[in-house]
Amino acid sequence: MTDNDFGSDSLEAVASLGEPIRRALYAFVAASAEPVSRDAAADAVDVSPQVAAYHLNRLSEDGLLEVEYRRLSGRTGPGAGRPSKLYRRSDRVHEVSIPPRRYELAARILLDATQAGHLDTGALIDSARRTGREMGQAGLGAALVATGYEPVIEEGETRFRNCPFHELRERDRDTTCGLNLALVEGMVEGSGSKTDAVLAFEEGYCCVRLSPPVSE
Repeated sequence: MTDNDFGSDSLEAVASLGEPIRRALYAFVAASAEPVSRDAAADAVDVSPQVAAYHLNRLSEDGLLEVEYRRLSGRTGPGAGRPSKLYRRSDRVHEVSIPPRRYELAARILLDATQAGHLDTGALIDSARRTGREMGQAGLGAALVATGYEPVIEEGETRFRNCPFHELRERDRDTTCGLNLALVEGMVEGSGSKTDAVLAFEEGYCCVRLSPPVSE
């Protein structure tokens, strides 16, 4: 058996988070709605900028963070200064299972079967809603966090900073977002919360959001 059988890239990325400072820096960057600078990350976890830069660059090398350059002052032209190096969470997905389990592959097969007309889309939607009801009985906030939606309250709504089904959405957005909506609707029903799940496509967020925002 080779390293690739376990997904060596994902193993290395997850192992990278075993270092406490690196893990704290990643958590800070991942929780930020905007890319963050080295200095801001250093202040957040109480380390020197040099230490923060070392670990942030390591996280970038391991595929956990992405880098962009931007002038924070908003000024352009001569005298505006050099662009700042900013870090944000990577969109790459890292999954490690020993022995390997190909759940994402199984989901892709089901999605392809639905597209081909071999599976009833309505039945999949109903199943997602039933699953959501069961999960929602533990509380809507708990269900959302456990599923990986990363809910945040913004502009009078609960938005999700992460789509747990991002890889599938890239393959078939309509079906995946329909399942996504049904799952969250089920969570709302199961929890008894007074909020509505709606589809709202916006770059950087999951296609589903809640209005009014979740108060729990």
